[in-house]
Amino acid sequence: MDNPNAHIGHTHPTRRSRAELEAIPGWGADLDRKDRPGVPMERTPPRVHDGKHREQPEQQQRNIEVFVSPERPGLTPLFGTSVPPSGLSRLMRRFAYKLTENDIRHWLLLLLADRVNVIEGIGQDLGRGHLPNLLAEMSIKAEWQHNKAGLVRKAAIVAAIAGTGYYLLQRHDDRDAR
Repeated sequence: MDNPNAHIGHTHPTRRSRAELEAIPGWGADLDRKDRPGVPMERTPPRVHDGKHREQPEQQQRNIEVFVSPERPGLTPLFGTSVPPSGLSRLMRRFAYKLTENDIRHWLLLLLADRVNVIEGIGQDLGRGHLPNLLAEMSIKAEWQHNKAGLVRKAAIVAAIAGTGYYLLQRHDDRDAR
């Protein structure tokens, strides 16, 4: 027996020679540029402004509160004004922008502020006497037409979470009644 480990049932892999590797289609495409299929097409795109300095846009007038990152304290020349911050989401965003962008709380607060803003928008609609069509706004009809299984799965998950929450609240109420 030449190999003492032959009874184990495996052999140690041997290193392939460069000639064997080069026989594999596509192997080493990153080693030699002439073997890369995209090389003839690859080129640096031309600069838009041809190396000349562009003029800074005129500073937009600020008539709403604009949140600015502590890492970049200056106000950008242009900023969005279509949805000015308001309500509880405004306070959450104001607090989030006191934190640096590398702090996870900054981003989580901004995500939460977006969700709170949605709820505030629904409240504003109800306050104006407009009943929002949540099924249409959540694309339930399109989901039913194109992804029935996904919609049923989402509904089952929501029902399970709601049922668990209801059960836990009932159990909590039963303990308080004793």
